[in-house]
Amino acid sequence: MLACNFSTSSVTEPTAASIQPTVVTPPPQATGTLLPTQGTVPSATPARNEMPFPVTDPPSAAFEYTTRSGDILVALAVRFGVEPSQILTSAPLPASGYLPIGLELQIPNVLVAMSPGGDLLPDGELVYSPTARDFDAQSFIASAGGYLSRHTETMEDSSVLSGAAIVDKVADENSVNPRLLLALLEFRSGWVYGSQGNADTQLHPIGFRIPGRTGLYPELTIAASQLNKGYYGWRLGTLVDTTDADSRTVRWNPRLNAGSVALLHLFVLLSGSDRWMGAMVGPEAFPARYQAMFGDARSRAEAAGPVLPPGLEQPVLELPFAPGERWSLTAGPHNAWTSGTPRGALDLSPITSEDPCAVSARWVTASAPGAVVRAEDNVVALDLDGDDRESTGWVLVYYHLAEDGLIEPGARVATGDPLGHPSCEGGRATGKHVHLARKFNGEWLAADGPAPFVLSGWRAVADKRNYYGSLVRGGEQVTSDSSGMQGSTIWR
Repeated sequence: MLACNFSTSSVTEPTAASIQPTVVTPPPQATGTLLPTQGTVPSATPARNEMPFPVTDPPSAAFEYTTRSGDILVALAVRFGVEPSQILTSAPLPASGYLPIGLELQIPNVLVAMSPGGDLLPDGELVYSPTARDFDAQSFIASAGGYLSRHTETMEDSSVLSGAAIVDKVADENSVNPRLLLALLEFRSGWVYGSQGNADTQLHPIGFRIPGRTGLYPELTIAASQLNKGYYGWRLGTLVDTTDADSRTVRWNPRLNAGSVALLHLFVLLSGSDRWMGAMVGPEAFPARYQAMFGDARSRAEAAGPVLPPGLEQPVLELPFAPGERWSLTAGPHNAWTSGTPRGALDLSPITSEDPCAVSARWVTASAPGAVVRAEDNVVALDLDGDDRESTGWVLVYYHLAEDGLIEPGARVATGDPLGHPSCEGGRATGKHVHLARKFNGEWLAADGPAPFVLSGWRAVADKRNYYGSLVRGGEQVTSDSSGMQGSTIWR
């Protein structure tokens, strides 16, 4: 088998039953005066709060819904519990692709029970998007002066990282906004502004309490994975409710945005279905703390524009290896990163006589011109718009590249330039390969979604099963095979 089972060895997917819910209250050390929001001038005028949660929908025969960035017809139908044909508007709706933003829809109300409505968190504050392009987490943490600025942790490879470096690492790996990670850490343990706290918060700063998963990096990683699960599940229509450890389920209001559902999903897991509301409403609730730390999230999101603009199309991309070489499609669409991310990645392995897990002499190459904004831990992130930011525009993420021969960060590359050698290094891999995924404005994209993954004219087609699928070009088809057998061979 020449594919990856998971994107990173440090991630274990928790179940609701494995998480011990705790009452969510701000820790005593976190209730003092907060420092001014980074990059803003302190003002006596509070930032506007336009997050009217909770809102209860009165009984009615139909919902009125205005389409948002990233909406697709199939997912909307699932969220409202109707057939696509039951969604009414003044103009025909595209069956595939992103819906235009701002369409007024009439949708029958068939739901018996649901959560309150009202947005809590813009989508751009959940993903590592342009709203955070100028945010410096390390400077913010140092200025706050709490325990996080002094925390260090030994990683699986025996390296020692600071608390600030861990926040950056989790944000980069999972493409979750560092502001959100910091606010969550402050709300749950008081580490950003306060002291270390008790022994429990030292081991479980977020509060998951999963055996063998203690410390800041594991807990932040699990939190990021669950935030992504809520976000992308809502985007794609694969998650409409959340079940807590006591098997009680909350059905989310279908008019909520993806960022809000992601936040609510996480807090139901952490707090239980009977206590999550207390973490969302009131002057000491999470939204209030987020605003106190970072100012008006809605204004930042409005200034940045939609995470997924209308008419989004992938730029021309080439297969990530040299012309004339033969490689195998060893895995069709599967999780772009952790188990919370959409099925956005493809695995490709060189066909050689080398041992299965030997670092290959072959090169993984740039699929488009761009700037290398991250090259570490067997990952290369290639920024295609050239602004040297991973949070804006199109970014390709290559994984399982050997450390030996890895390109240096900051390098400018042309299409076909070498980035590194395919290997088994990083995560769990049973054979040398490259795992390739895409992001736009920090959002992971499904390979077989509204903006399909196309490499050298080959379009990714997903199977119902994870890791299965094919690449199709005209009348040709290459089918994934984890052993690299005949039928999976592809070349440029």
